[in-house]
Amino acid sequence: MIYERPRSLCDVPMHYCPGCTHGIAHKIIARVLDDLDICSKTVGIAPVGCAVFAYDYWECDMQEAAHGRAPAVATGIKRVLPENIVFTYQGDGDLAAIGTAETVHAAARGENITIIFINNAIYGMTGGQMAPTSLPGQVTQTSPYGRDPKVQGNPVRMCELLSTLDGPSYIARVALDSIPHIKEAEKAVKKAFQNQIDKKGFSLVEILSTCPTNWGMTPADAMKWVSENMVPYYPLGVYKDL
Repeated sequence: MIYERPRSLCDVPMHYCPGCTHGIAHKIIARVLDDLDICSKTVGIAPVGCAVFAYDYWECDMQEAAHGRAPAVATGIKRVLPENIVFTYQGDGDLAAIGTAETVHAAARGENITIIFINNAIYGMTGGQMAPTSLPGQVTQTSPYGRDPKVQGNPVRMCELLSTLDGPSYIARVALDSIPHIKEAEKAVKKAFQNQIDKKGFSLVEILSTCPTNWGMTPADAMKWVSENMVPYYPLGVYKDL
């Protein structure tokens, strides 16, 4: 066998749009659960957003959370079941808009959880509105002339923000726009889960991802847009590692 589906990834069709990289992110997480042999004791928190049905795609236990509240739900589960591995899977609207407070304070407390943050610079599920992570000049349904920082403010860089806190043990940003970057993304996700196993505290991996449908692009052009626009604005790398 040269390649096979990860055991922790359910054998079901996904609902995501063609070219969306949620599927790649799901596979990375499943491979990490397999490599660390932790699927049977892992609890994932599904968000509100495009990944609202994430509970259909992993073989681990899953819990749905209200919009933005995944870190709070994860905190409760981890404190009640400290030997379980608990992770959240959240988009930029869920984590960096309505869930900003939950994210910041879970990080400040150093909760021993893992957060996977999908940044596609737009609201996907609700039709393509401007997100906290939308780039300056980016055209969205609510910024039809392009995001103007003087009017709509500047994008939020979550890795840079969270890395200033004392609580987090690991903060990293990766991307899914190329095979080398996908390999680096898997290493970062694995480290974030290993940190939790080692009881090092709060870990977050931000993953720059595509949204071809709401960007109005082909899948290939969307990958190129990540490389040429998102990566320069959201530099990849490790922002904190204790």
